[in-house]
Amino acid sequence: MPEDIRSKNFAELAEEIKALNFPSFRAGQIYSWIQEKCVDSFDEMTNISKDLRSKLSERYCFNNCQINTKLVSKIDGTVKYLFSLHDGEYVESVVMKYKYGYSICISTQVGCKMGCTFCASAIGGFVRNLTAGEMLAEIFTAQKDLGIKINHLVLMGTGEPLDNFDNVMRLLELITDEKGQNMSMRHISLSTCGIVPNIYELAEKKLGLTLSVSLHAPNGDIRSKSMPVNIKYDFDELLKACRYYANTTGRRISFEYAMIRGFNDSDECARELAHVLRGMLCHVNLIPVNSVRETEYKKSTLDRQKRFIDILTANSITATVRRTLGSDINASCGQLRASKRKRG
Repeated sequence: MPEDIRSKNFAELAEEIKALNFPSFRAGQIYSWIQEKCVDSFDEMTNISKDLRSKLSERYCFNNCQINTKLVSKIDGTVKYLFSLHDGEYVESVVMKYKYGYSICISTQVGCKMGCTFCASAIGGFVRNLTAGEMLAEIFTAQKDLGIKINHLVLMGTGEPLDNFDNVMRLLELITDEKGQNMSMRHISLSTCGIVPNIYELAEKKLGLTLSVSLHAPNGDIRSKSMPVNIKYDFDELLKACRYYANTTGRRISFEYAMIRGFNDSDECARELAHVLRGMLCHVNLIPVNSVRETEYKKSTLDRQKRFIDILTANSITATVRRTLGSDINASCGQLRASKRKRG
């Protein structure tokens, strides 16, 4: 099967053009069509000869996203997409509007291996990794459909980004390339449930992005009940890696903490969380858990959320409750795909 040309960086594309015996400047033109102008086919490259386009189409393809379902929130304008892929699989993306511009949350895998019990993304299991080109297609398709420029990227949709490490690193290389979308690395957030070896590897790259770690518990015993990854990479091991990341990069880590009523939202949990995070460059992002039909989890009450924050703040841990967007369209990743799988 031909390789997705969107996944190629400029150096690789230049080598291909050289091997085909075409002038080197053609590589820059083609790369601009792909990464800056975001075309979906070789036919759109109007200043490229038919001969070169034909040769490229023999070797490469565009694995585009097609919009299967589009939901628009009447509350805040958040847009949720269910994209169909070239092989018939589905992924989700969510576009959110903020004062500073547009942000997109994309998927990095079809399905997920991690099995977190509060997350709809794991329903149906893992299918495959997305290529860098397919992840770019999520971004480019949403931009074109909405007629906007997206300037913030969140890798927090379906899948575990650090489980698809090489493809995600290529995506970051391409999306920040000044010859393409030229997105600032500081406008990118990557979320992980805690793949410890890859946190260390990411730290050494010193990319400047924001690392979000799905913690969701103040200790290993509670975490293991909802997050199987904690059995392989335990709580203390994860926090050690996080401290290394913060110290090595100088970047604050955002700890995601789903507030689940009666499970992890007690005063004792808040005090224990403050204790284990003491001295780390970090922020706690409290997330009222989403209602998923397949689970019995319920979000913590507003009073309990406030009390939890008060305890963290009193112990010098910065914490906020994440703003909920698209609540009327089930904008949390995984829910739309799971619904489609059931219908299909």
